[in-house]
This record gives sequence, C-alpha cells and structure tokens, in this order.
Amino acid sequence: MLTSLKRRKRTATFLALAAALTVAAPIAEARPGGGGSVGSRGSRTFNAPSATPTAPGTAAPMQRTQQQPGMTNPGMQAPQQGRRFGGGFFAGLLGAGLIGALLGAGFSGGLGGFASFLGLLLQVGLVVLLVSFAVRWFRRRSGQPAGAGAPYARSGLDQDQSPNPAPGGPSGMMGGGMMGGMGGARPVQQRPVQIGPNDYQSFERLLGEIQDAYSHEDKVGLRNLATPEMAGYFEEELNANAARGVVNRISEVKLQQGDLAEAWGEGADEYATVAMRYTLKDVTIDRRSDRVVETGAPQAVELWTFVRRPGRPWILSAIQQTA
Repeated sequence: MLTSLKRRKRTATFLALAAALTVAAPIAEARPGGGGSVGSRGSRTFNAPSATPTAPGTAAPMQRTQQQPGMTNPGMQAPQQGRRFGGGFFAGLLGAGLIGALLGAGFSGGLGGFASFLGLLLQVGLVVLLVSFAVRWFRRRSGQPAGAGAPYARSGLDQDQSPNPAPGGPSGMMGGGMMGGMGGARPVQQRPVQIGPNDYQSFERLLGEIQDAYSHEDKVGLRNLATPEMAGYFEEELNANAARGVVNRISEVKLQQGDLAEAWGEGADEYATVAMRYTLKDVTIDRRSDRVVETGAPQAVELWTFVRRPGRPWILSAIQQTA
C-alpha cells in the first residue's frame, strides 16, 4: 500500500514537471541562418576560417551552400564528350568500311572494283551525315542545362553579369569568384585584401541591419543586404515560420567583440570573414496570440563572411557557427 502511494506521488511529480516544460518556452536557434552554417565563401567555402580570439575554436562546416567541391568547368566537359562520341564512334565505322573494301566486301558486299569503291563512298557519306546529326543532337541535349543556368548556381551581386565558370564551383561572387574561363581549367588566383576601420563599421552595421530586416520579415531589405543565395535561405526560413504561424522577433543586437579571421580577393570579388560575438534578444512568438513559444540564446558567436565588388558595398555571403 505504501509502495503504491509512493509510485503515485512520483508519477504526479513527473507529470507536473513535464507540463511545466511544455508550457515554458524552449530555447531554440531561430535567428537568421537558423543557428546553422550556410552560404558560400568563394574558393574557401570548404576550408575552415582561421581561428581568432573571438572564435578560437574550429568553425562548423557548411551545411547548405551553392558551391560544389571539385566541380570541373562544364564548358570544357561538353566538347570533350562530343569529340569522344564523334571520334571513336565514327572512326570505328569508317575503319570497318575500309577494311571491308580492302577485303572486297565493302559495306554491302558482293561489289567489286570501281563500283565497290563508289558504293563505299556513298555509304561513308551517309554515315557522316548520320553521325553529324547525332553529334549535334547530343550536344544540344548536353548543352541545354548550361544555357538554362543549372550548372551555375547564380549567387553573385549581379544576376545580369555573365557567368565566368571555373573549377571548384559556380560562378559569380557567391559562386566562388573563379578566374578560370572557357579556355581551360586554372587554379583560383587569390590576393590579399586590406581591411580598414570603415570596413569594420560596415560589418557591424550589417550585423544589426540584417537582424532587423529578418525580424520584420523584410525580404526586399534582405536581398539588398545579402547575396541572392543567402537571401534565398532567409526567405525559406521566413516562409517556414509563416507556415507554422510564428514570427521571429530579434532586438537589442549589440556587437561585444569582433576580429578579422581572413580577407582575400578572387578576380573582381573581395571577401572578408569576421568572427563576431554579439548579444541579442531572440524570441519566437505566435502570430495570433503573441505568446512566446521559443526563446533564443542571449549571446551568439558566429563567423560572418562578407563580399563586395569595386564600387559596391559589402553584403553578407555566409554565416558559420563555431564548433
């Protein structure tokens, strides 16, 4: 009897705790980027940024990015495939025909002398036409995705800029800033970039403006402050919040400490990865009742990568968490 009473008390206590945990707002990472590592850092996307006093640990690898490791130049692959198709296949047929002609059989057999030779030429001409048609058809099939933009995940500052694909990933500022062209695969040429006080002010300003635009679900503002790739990720998160019937409110963002991890240039693109420790008020509320359903951590340490082109302001291109 006593044992049964104790069990009932423990069960009641457990249920009470479970109910309290259900009512209390859980701690979640709901700020821009969802507390993950997303975006692109040019040719360094899959390389960890250098450690800094603000972020002494290793940065978490990218979980979502448009950069593709080890991607070769698509403009070089299609012609090579076409040459293999038109060369090996056609050479095999032509070789078979010539051997047959030397043996007195030709393609059709039974013909000899000059008539056999003319028949061979006619059949070779027919094969040339068929192979040429097949090669053109094959090249159109293989080249269609490139024309539609599939191999190049456009994520630069300018959507109207012509792509400049190269080994290692997509083109454009956020696609890698590669310097290899259609003429051949070349390693990315990097150069040092000097970062000054005005740049640091821009980074701090962008930290606050992006958080504010995200909090107000300002998709147009986010497109002006981030690359199309990052703006796309933010819009997905905002759409997911809307589907859940919640909104993420971020306020009181203040940079506590920040330092430069690395800065470099690729072609016309300039990159800067900055470690930032900042405080914020991060809550997710129900759209109908304004009830707080999630509470974010009051402090974050992240690595933000910014990118720009000459005469253009810095914009956000990646967010990485610290391990």
